[in-house]
Amino acid sequence: MIDIKLLRTNPDIVRENIRNKFQHDKLPLVDKVIELDAAYRRIIAKGDELRGLRNSESKKIGLLISQGKKDEAEAAKAEIAKIGPALVAVEVETNELVEQINNIMMSLPNIIESSVPIGRDDTENVEIERFGEAYVPEFEIPYHVDIMERLGGLDLESARKTSGNGFYYLTGDIARLHSAILTAARDFMIDKGFVYCIPPFMIRGGVVSGVMSFSEMENMMYKIEGEDLYLIGTSEHSMIGKFIDTFIEKTNLPYAYTSYSPCFRKEVGAHGIEERGVYRIHQFEKQEMIVICEPSDSPDWFVKLYTLAVEFFRLLNIPVRVLECCSGDLADLKVKSVDVEAWSPRQQKYFEVGSCSNLGDAQARRLGIRIRGENGNYFAHTLNNTVVAPPRMLICFMENNIDKDGVVLIPEYLRPYIGGKCFLAP
Repeated sequence: MIDIKLLRTNPDIVRENIRNKFQHDKLPLVDKVIELDAAYRRIIAKGDELRGLRNSESKKIGLLISQGKKDEAEAAKAEIAKIGPALVAVEVETNELVEQINNIMMSLPNIIESSVPIGRDDTENVEIERFGEAYVPEFEIPYHVDIMERLGGLDLESARKTSGNGFYYLTGDIARLHSAILTAARDFMIDKGFVYCIPPFMIRGGVVSGVMSFSEMENMMYKIEGEDLYLIGTSEHSMIGKFIDTFIEKTNLPYAYTSYSPCFRKEVGAHGIEERGVYRIHQFEKQEMIVICEPSDSPDWFVKLYTLAVEFFRLLNIPVRVLECCSGDLADLKVKSVDVEAWSPRQQKYFEVGSCSNLGDAQARRLGIRIRGENGNYFAHTLNNTVVAPPRMLICFMENNIDKDGVVLIPEYLRPYIGGKCFLAP
């Protein structure tokens, strides 16, 4: 959500940003919100004028009564009686205008950073750097479902019976590997100075609209029927919501959290075979990182966050690359974002395993997260990034650590978290 002052003073910046995001259908909204804002300011002025008139007439009544001018005092009372309904009408019109303005402002994309590459969709994202050798072995790597089933660790058929497509049972060593990776990611982030947190797994609608756009909410979130509650799609939602309507002391910044949660997503749409199995699913678990900081510090935090994700994946012997998201691939609240992609030797390509985002003050503005400044209060900046999100990341883990006999080797870093095991064998 951008600042209304920007629309008043530099609407062309907003229009150019909309064009850069290829959302040309939203261009008329700029003129519409400017028109509504002008009407809002006029009605506010009218209300102030009426209240001023009521105050002056009220003072006049007492003076007229003290002077014995009862008829004139009654006339003044009659004028005040007319002001009341007029003020009610002003309040009604004000509320209507505020709602219309907010609805439009919530749909306008945030102003992206000047460094963001301009492009229509994810096909125009730009590779920044690769880490580790994207190796393809001489033997054929099985489909990830086959690997997990041979290790006795995956049951999709039973999950379809209990829950439908997009769910799974993990068992035995695969379930243990899943938990080991999450625990290792937790400790990795704690060692980097982040505070560990387990947040609520359901949040109210007001928090949902504060942390994401309406289109994202419709495509992602599951609503609890009959209640103002949604299942979270990521712990970022409830972690940022933790600070709703708060004033933060500068001396307490930055807040750097690593949070664990299950995540629930609709994952609307049809997907190919490589995106089935445990790739695109309705339920998964994730270790996340969230930062709330000074606006001037958010660019440095952005780089630090995705660098930490790269470091963790390399500890697990997984080659990765960092891909900068182009303008058309950025969600409306984001000012800058990169995807961390892992190498799949089976597919001989990279696929997304995490996303790092700087949202500027968009979430803070929507949720009322302010910093107490020496010269006035101002909105904080918020950032988030995935540390690791199994079971999807198990795909790249197994493909990059399997040998020709179907044995999955356990990197040394992970062994303490899985009972000292050096490998998982069929």
